[in-house]
Amino acid sequence: MKKWVAGSAVILTAAVLGACGANEETSSGKAESLVSDGVLTVGVTGGPHEELVGKVAELAEEQGLDFTIETKVFSDYVMPNVALSEGELALNSFQTEPFFDEMNKTRNLDFVRVGGTVTFPMGIYSLDYTDVNELPDGARIGLPSDPTNSGRALALFEQAGLIQVEEGVGLQATVMNIAENERNFEFIELDSAQIPRQLGELDAAAINTNFALEAGYVPAEDSIFIEPTDSPFVNLVASRTENKDDEAITQFLEIYHSDEVKEFIEQEFPGSLVPSW
Repeated sequence: MKKWVAGSAVILTAAVLGACGANEETSSGKAESLVSDGVLTVGVTGGPHEELVGKVAELAEEQGLDFTIETKVFSDYVMPNVALSEGELALNSFQTEPFFDEMNKTRNLDFVRVGGTVTFPMGIYSLDYTDVNELPDGARIGLPSDPTNSGRALALFEQAGLIQVEEGVGLQATVMNIAENERNFEFIELDSAQIPRQLGELDAAAINTNFALEAGYVPAEDSIFIEPTDSPFVNLVASRTENKDDEAITQFLEIYHSDEVKEFIEQEFPGSLVPSW
C-alpha cells in the first residue's frame, strides 16, 4: 500500500460558536480593511489547506501585491470560525459548504462564502479487503461520530451498495436512519481523527481525506470506494459579511483560482484533492 504523509484538513464538527463579530464598522460607517499592518491573515487547518494558502502567499509575493498573506494554523475545526468571528482573521479556508451553511443557519454566524477551493472526497478504507463487495456479513465498519460527517459517511455506504438509508433524511441521517442492512453490518461511530489509527480493529471505515492523508494514505489509490468527483462537499473561503467586497479578497481569490495553484494541486495531491472553482 503506497504511503504519503500530509497534514489534516477540512472537515467537520458541530460546535456552539457564540462569539460576536469583530472588525466592526468605523464611525464613518465603512468597514475596516481586512489588511492589517500590510498583512492578510487567513485561518486554515494544518495540511493541504495550509499548503494551498501557502502557495497563494508565495504567488502573491511574486506578483508584488501591496500586502503579504499569512496563515494561522488551527488543529481543530471550531476555532477557525471563532477566530473569524472575533476579528483575529481576515478569512478562513477549511470548511465544506454544507457545514458552512448549517453553521450559518443554526449558530447565527454572520459569514458569507466568497469563493470555492477544493473537494476532499471521503473514502472507505480497509486493511484486509480491496473491494467493498468482499466485506463479510456482520463486518465492523467505522464512521465519524460528528453529525455532518456521519450523514456523509452513511450516504457513502449507500452509494457503495452496503445499506439503504431512509428517504428524505439526507445528510442529517444517523445510524438510526438505516432502513436496510441485509448483511447485518455493525456500524461503529468514532472520532473522525481517530479512525485511521483504529482501522486495524475494523473491517472497514469511512475516513475523511484530510485524515487519510495525515495517516499516509493516497485516497485515489488506497480507498476501496470513494465519493464521485461531483461531491457536494466543496470547501470554501469564508469572510465576515461586512467585508465581502474588500478588494483584498478579490486579489486573494484571483491567485487561488489561478492555473498555477491548480497545477500545484495536481502535482502535490494527485487524485486526492479536486480543484472546485
